[in-house]
Amino acid sequence: MTQPTHTHKENGGRFAMVAHYNGDTTLGAQMIVVYRDIDREIETATTAKDWEQNWQPITPDTCTVCMGTGHDHIKGAKHKPCGGCYGLGKVKQAGEKPVGEWELAEVALGIIQRQKQELEQRRQAMAVPGVRAAIEAHKAKRQRQQDDDWVAREQRWREGPGKGPGGGRMTGD
Repeated sequence: MTQPTHTHKENGGRFAMVAHYNGDTTLGAQMIVVYRDIDREIETATTAKDWEQNWQPITPDTCTVCMGTGHDHIKGAKHKPCGGCYGLGKVKQAGEKPVGEWELAEVALGIIQRQKQELEQRRQAMAVPGVRAAIEAHKAKRQRQQDDDWVAREQRWREGPGKGPGGGRMTGD
């Protein structure tokens, strides 16, 4: 049986990365990741960008019941916390379920410390000259692209077939 290497960030599950390769010309030469869903026993492919955004590696302290999501997958109740990690998504470093409030507090403290380290690294990166300006420029560019895409979709919709006079759409303009 294949051992899981990754889990979905939001939906959980057990996945193993099988291979990654460059796609052909029909895929625009994108990097493709092939992964196996261990629970369903099927292999699927996705883009490397989607893989990096939606899947995360399984670490030794990831809860084996919920696979790091923090909610109950066995009963399918996303509003209830997992019984293996009490909703934290992490367990003790040895992979054991925390027993009692003190061990649970140690797990929570580890999560908080990792988040503090990551936050400090981001603050240091933002302190580098030009980084903030580059991020703001990227955000502005992305917003312009979204606005342009919205305008193009709206124009295509308005010019499309409808039930108004002459087959046009009734837009109320």
